[in-house]
This record gives sequence, structure tokens and C-alpha cells, in this order.
Amino acid sequence: MAEHPGVVFRDGPTGRRAGLAAGPDVWEIVVLLRDFAEGGAAEAVRRAAKWLNVTEAQVRTAESYYASFPDEIDERVEMNEAAASATQRAGEVRQRLYG
Repeated sequence: MAEHPGVVFRDGPTGRRAGLAAGPDVWEIVVLLRDFAEGGAAEAVRRAAKWLNVTEAQVRTAESYYASFPDEIDERVEMNEAAASATQRAGEVRQRLYG
């Protein structure tokens, strides 16, 4: 935390994760930065900050943490994508069952 001021660690059902103090998890910000990347880094930061209602400095804090620990954050992103896919598949199965 001393190396990345503004980043805190939260415990949860999926383990310990990095997040902004009083803000979203770092992995959530990274997903948005990737989604908004087509406009360039500065535009991605601006759009992510606006989307999340945080400052651009906070987004850059998350960006900096990601640069130091990409494997940790990429693993979180992959876990979220897998959970979303499983939820979607379950919904499709239910639709076939009752459709």
C-alpha cells in the first residue's frame, strides 16, 4: 500500500483484491480502460473516470497498480469473465427449459 497510495485491499468470497479507497476494484477500472482504449490512453482515463464517478488521478492510481501487478489483475478480470459466461449459460439453459 505504501508503494501505491490510494490502493487498499479488501477480503471477499473470492479472496483478497486490490481496490481504490472508497472506490471500485482495480480490475474493474482496468476493464473500462481496455473498453475505452480506442481513443488513446488519455481519453480512456477521462472516460473511465467519468463512467465510475471518480477522478482521473484515481484512475491513474489503478493504472499504476496494474502496471506493477498485471498478473494479479488479469486473473481477477478472467475470473469475472468466467463467472459472467457461466451466468449467461445458465440463463440460456433455463430459457430452453421454460422457453
